Amino acid sequence: MVPAADTLIDAKPVDYLILVVYFGFVLGIGLLARRSVSDSVDFFLSGRSLPAWVTGLAFISANLGAVEIMGMSANGAQFGVPTVHYFWVGAIPAMLFLGVVMMPFYYGSKVRSVPEFMLRRFGTGAHLFNAISFAVAQLLIAGVNLFLLGTIVHALLGWPLWLALIVAAVIVLSYITLGGLSAAIYNEVLQFFVIVASLLPLTLIGLHRVGGWDGLKQQLAEVATSAPASAAVPPAEQQLNSWPGQALVGFESPFWAVVGIVFGLGFVQSFGYWTTNFVEVQRAMASESISAARKTPIIGAFPKMFVPFITILPGMIAAVLVTEIVQLKQGESPPGGASGDGVAYNDSLLYLMRDLLPNGLLGLAITGLLAAFMAGMAANISAFNTVSSYDLWERYIRRDRSDDYYLRIGRIATVAATFIAIFTALVASNFGNIMDYLQTLFGFFNAPLFATFILGMFWKRMTPTAGWAGLVSGTASAIIVAILAKDSLGSLSLGVIPIGGQGAAFVAASTAFVVDILVSVAVTMVTEPKPVSELKGLVYSETPKEDLVDPEEASFPWFRRTIPLAIIALVMTIALNLAF
Repeated sequence: MVPAADTLIDAKPVDYLILVVYFGFVLGIGLLARRSVSDSVDFFLSGRSLPAWVTGLAFISANLGAVEIMGMSANGAQFGVPTVHYFWVGAIPAMLFLGVVMMPFYYGSKVRSVPEFMLRRFGTGAHLFNAISFAVAQLLIAGVNLFLLGTIVHALLGWPLWLALIVAAVIVLSYITLGGLSAAIYNEVLQFFVIVASLLPLTLIGLHRVGGWDGLKQQLAEVATSAPASAAVPPAEQQLNSWPGQALVGFESPFWAVVGIVFGLGFVQSFGYWTTNFVEVQRAMASESISAARKTPIIGAFPKMFVPFITILPGMIAAVLVTEIVQLKQGESPPGGASGDGVAYNDSLLYLMRDLLPNGLLGLAITGLLAAFMAGMAANISAFNTVSSYDLWERYIRRDRSDDYYLRIGRIATVAATFIAIFTALVASNFGNIMDYLQTLFGFFNAPLFATFILGMFWKRMTPTAGWAGLVSGTASAIIVAILAKDSLGSLSLGVIPIGGQGAAFVAASTAFVVDILVSVAVTMVTEPKPVSELKGLVYSETPKEDLVDPEEASFPWFRRTIPLAIIALVMTIALNLAF
């Protein structure tokens, strides 16, 4: 098909050839994975048979979608270096905690999903609320990935956004429906390498063009200095230093900015997302042993800590090299953009590709972006079909049916979720900075779940009634704060609380966490706990320590053991924080 004359990116036949070859591999993996799908466990959990290095790369690739690529490059262009907090404070510590402390409970209990764990610990009320809220969250977040995938198709071919969304949805649907989680995971491993290979040249060429790191700092300072006060551009020193990060969280006080980052992002948001989000946990649960399950997020932590150099750094480069993004930082409203409704920070990476990459490398970069969005959306859809089939349909609608029946339900759920995501993608299109939208969603769904989960895991007295009461009250409080804040929910926000963007998301998440804890403690004091005999494998103090480790791991060399790998990852992350 001939691209429209007003396309954002001038792709040539060689660029499309790279795309066609990549899609051939994607569909081929789906067809091969289909041969190994004989029952629902194969479809939803890959038969619990995958090695740690595969699930570790899939773990990080599943997250290397819209949030990492477009969202983080947008934040890099808008805020600069403080965006690294999403990785070095807001991801790595929680990933290590998941591997060392929490994966033994998930994997050892043989649950098929995080909501199923909640069912065993707290009963029907918490389970049903968690399953429904998780399913809704995945549909909304899948819409984010689909929207950004659709913008790439729009930028390439000039198609209307609605047509681009449908085409992109069909591409993702094809291989998940064929091969289930195995197809998603093996494609995610492929996509990880494609993403790195496609974005690394963009960083290297961009740094060369601006004169290296020192040249980038100098030009960012010039852009910040020349911006009018009405543009609200952060001062250069705030864009070039990670701490205290006032621009990122929207607090003028350095002290409260640090508190917001450490507590709001580093604890509540981060631990809430990485330790309870079934999208990520599902990859570890597909591994071949408890040792492999524990190492899955830890192996993923190593590439995760270097992702800022291929996502945030290109955004910062775009803020000084791309004319339209410079104009945006100067308070202007340049026309165009991937959506056609005006340039936004979400367009930073696309414009940088347009300006820096020759044909061939441009095709590789486009393929990398499509791979990232497909990985993210596939992860959301595969997690959704598991929870909707096991936790909702089988539990509450049709019990005691054959395994083939639930396998069919899973495939139907995959198709339904993909097409619902087309409509949630239109919701995502209303947000100029996708990260603001995503962090708001995480505050609604992940922060209260983490509060309930962590309290229930380490406090055996916590009751089933407290489990669902805490979840409901925490989620409701986050939604109320988002409505009262400025611009968190677009036209639904009232602006009573004078904090917007990601700062509002951090406040909402922190509020949800605190309210959940307080309500859970209060309700626990007046309700009946579960018998201690039913808490084995669900509460830390009631689970034998030998049940939480793989006895064979002691014989492994140190570089294959969980704790040494976690310590190395933590030391490297601290070093990166100190360096910047």
